[in-house]
Amino acid sequence: MRKLVAIYFGLTVWTFAEPLPSAKDILASVRMMESRQQIDLQGQLRQDNVVIPFHLVQNGPVISYSFANPEEVLQLRLGENSSRLDLVTGGGSEQFAASKLKQKIRGTGVTYEDLAFKFLYWQTARVLGEESVRTRNCWKLQLRAPSRDSQYSNVLLWVDKASGALMRMEGYDWNAQLAKRFEVVSAQKIEGRWFLKQMRIEELQPGTSHVLSRTYLEIKR
Repeated sequence: MRKLVAIYFGLTVWTFAEPLPSAKDILASVRMMESRQQIDLQGQLRQDNVVIPFHLVQNGPVISYSFANPEEVLQLRLGENSSRLDLVTGGGSEQFAASKLKQKIRGTGVTYEDLAFKFLYWQTARVLGEESVRTRNCWKLQLRAPSRDSQYSNVLLWVDKASGALMRMEGYDWNAQLAKRFEVVSAQKIEGRWFLKQMRIEELQPGTSHVLSRTYLEIKR
């Protein structure tokens, strides 16, 4: 079995040799490998003319996202059975309530739930087959939400068969309409490891192909 490290908001994935493991095995491996990473990078969210810088630091299963103006520190802890996203202040930390996870981060197309990778822990998952994304041959997975606490009823994931990188994610609302699409635009190699360089996040008007907003997540050296 070969492996290649990749990152999307701190997300690490595996390259699996044939035969393809189950969706459950893929997600378990993603969570296990993600909890072992040590990274310190600068990034930004960009929507139209608005640029929102952040500092990304990971120490094993704990990932910190630091924003400025106003200061906001988010801490994501990846456990074996679930993830926990906290707001860190001078007086300690407070876990995000399920209702707050649906809120947008500084008005962008990215929500706190997106940042928390809750979908990686959904138990109902299956491999649908394979499709090409940006000329890359990918495995396509479907994950179903366990409850209406999520903004998504189900999520589709495309994982690069050769590199193991997450290439695309689509989130569907509770009317089974496509509401949001994440897609990798480019990647970069830093110190021998592959990292996300730019990802496009599109909010769509449910039931149509009309893009309501377009946000870019960009990681810098």
